[in-house]
Amino acid sequence: MLGKLFIVPTPIGNLEDMTLRAIRILKEADIVLAEDTRTSGKLMHHFSIDTQLRSYHMHNEHKIVESIIKELQSGRIIALISDAGTPAISDPGFLLSREAIRNNISIETLPGATAFVPALVNSGLAAHNFCFEGFLPPKKGRKTKLEALAEETRTLIFYESPYRIAKTLDELQNYFGEERKCSVSREISKKFEETVRGSLKEVAEHFKKNSPKGEFVVCIAGKNSKD
Repeated sequence: MLGKLFIVPTPIGNLEDMTLRAIRILKEADIVLAEDTRTSGKLMHHFSIDTQLRSYHMHNEHKIVESIIKELQSGRIIALISDAGTPAISDPGFLLSREAIRNNISIETLPGATAFVPALVNSGLAAHNFCFEGFLPPKKGRKTKLEALAEETRTLIFYESPYRIAKTLDELQNYFGEERKCSVSREISKKFEETVRGSLKEVAEHFKKNSPKGEFVVCIAGKNSKD
């Protein structure tokens, strides 16, 4: 009998966002695969989950995916989590889910936390039609990508780190124009959550004056948007 793979979102900040179903699945699983066992160990301890924890991240997923598939084929129930949010959304998870599908193994993905949805809804920009880009290419292909996205008419969403947010906002001004409307959210669901709205120029100036901390979600109005 084949096992089953559960994709389980975890809180992106506030632990109260953990669902009862997610806690139950993690307790019932034979194995929990975690991006960072130290980070996830704290989460597991908080919710009194003592399921076996194994490391699964971008640096080892290609090496161990075959062995995980074999365990699923043997009937084991495996849950996959990332450090925060929904696995496979700018986090490891796609490779394992693809291989499970190829091997006719059942997958169940729980609904739950992901940073870009609350950031988009909170932005005040058009949310009925959007384009999620995750992290921009750090070097190769970055210029080509930005040139193409400058013509996109849907609301654009990016993830960015505190170390690159100022530079990225400057680049976005160059390609999209200083007056393009945007909204930048950081520390979503945490104590110091903040959303700054305005033109790209205004938001960029804000984060030059205020030291950027936390993980960022950047939402930008599409070209010719009336929002």
